[in-house]
Amino acid sequence: MTIELTDRTETAGSAELDDWFERLEQAHIPAGYKVEIVEGYVFMAPQPDVHWQTIRRIVRALEDRFGMDTPVTSDVRIDFPGELNGFAPDVAKFADGAEKNELGRRRYQDVEFVAEVIFKGTAENDYGPKKGVYAAAGIPVYVIADPYLGRCRVFTHPQGDDYRSDLSLTYGEPIHLNDTFPDFSLSTAEFPRD
Repeated sequence: MTIELTDRTETAGSAELDDWFERLEQAHIPAGYKVEIVEGYVFMAPQPDVHWQTIRRIVRALEDRFGMDTPVTSDVRIDFPGELNGFAPDVAKFADGAEKNELGRRRYQDVEFVAEVIFKGTAENDYGPKKGVYAAAGIPVYVIADPYLGRCRVFTHPQGDDYRSDLSLTYGEPIHLNDTFPDFSLSTAEFPRD
């Protein structure tokens, strides 16, 4: 489901996102749905089992490599640059020692790794505007897992609003991230397909 935020102002900021997310909370979003605001549009999508199983495997790999106390979130709002971008990445890893802002939220400037698992209704966001925003925010690694195609896209080396490196791998091939995280490869062998 997509809703355009029609009464937005010219200069959108965190306060305006706060207002919209507060309105959305009052709308009683069904359990099991993820809500994000991407370029001023609200997107609600269900979280199928395959989606969560993939997220869980990625989080576990990050914890296995960086420790159980590494700052990792799933489906937690992070305000990103641009007009009305309140994303809830499927997986976000933050730099060690990263602290929350004065509102108790994680800062996009501390994000080191983002993974999104494709859902058919919102796939265009993951490959389009979110990719551009993640690059512009300087996120070093952006992984898209696609359970429908059984493939991952790995974007690294952000430059402007794009990534200089774009690698496509079939499920089963490991994602080597040694350039950014020494001694870290993400196995996709157990990623479920839909």
